Amino acid sequence: MSVNPMVYETQFFGFTPQTCMLRIYIAFQDYLFEMMLVVESVMLKKLDGIPGCQVSPSQIRKCTEKFLLFMREHFDKLFAKMEEMLLQLVLKIPENVLLPKDRVQEQYPYSEEEFQALQDELQQLQQQCRAEAATEQALRAELEEQKVVKAELEKILQCFDGLESICRENGASNFKESFALLTQNSKKLQDVLKEVEKKSKKMMQHDQLM
Repeated sequence: MSVNPMVYETQFFGFTPQTCMLRIYIAFQDYLFEMMLVVESVMLKKLDGIPGCQVSPSQIRKCTEKFLLFMREHFDKLFAKMEEMLLQLVLKIPENVLLPKDRVQEQYPYSEEEFQALQDELQQLQQQCRAEAATEQALRAELEEQKVVKAELEKILQCFDGLESICRENGASNFKESFALLTQNSKKLQDVLKEVEKKSKKMMQHDQLM
């Protein structure tokens, strides 16, 4: 079988010419083998009808195998010539012929340097696309964080609104003043608590001394 890859022919036909020839070869071999089996069965029937025939079926099988081997050897030689002819004259695309898909290359030819420049530009564009995708993902994550912060702020505002409503219900018209008063009272309570703690410690020390 031919070792020439015949890539252009494979692109056109959709299969390699060597594969086509291999299938033809196998089909001929199968047909030859089936034909020899038919010939052998016919010979056995004919010999059964001859009185006193001394030829056994095993002898016929040996003769059939020898003849099959002879036919295969001659077939291989003939097939090699047929394969060479088909690959050169039938399954080969001439070098001056372009496929329809490749005609655009003839209309717009470019050098190897131009092709490499296009490849480099394509890689740069791909890197830019990846960078933009990463930036977009980071912005989406930041937007989600902002949504969470906004929701927390809205909860705090609702809490302040609730406090303001409570202050109004209790006669305080200004929430800021009420909040300031609440802060002052809280500081006073803290001072009182500290004073109580100090006195409690002194009393404990006095009890220990007693």
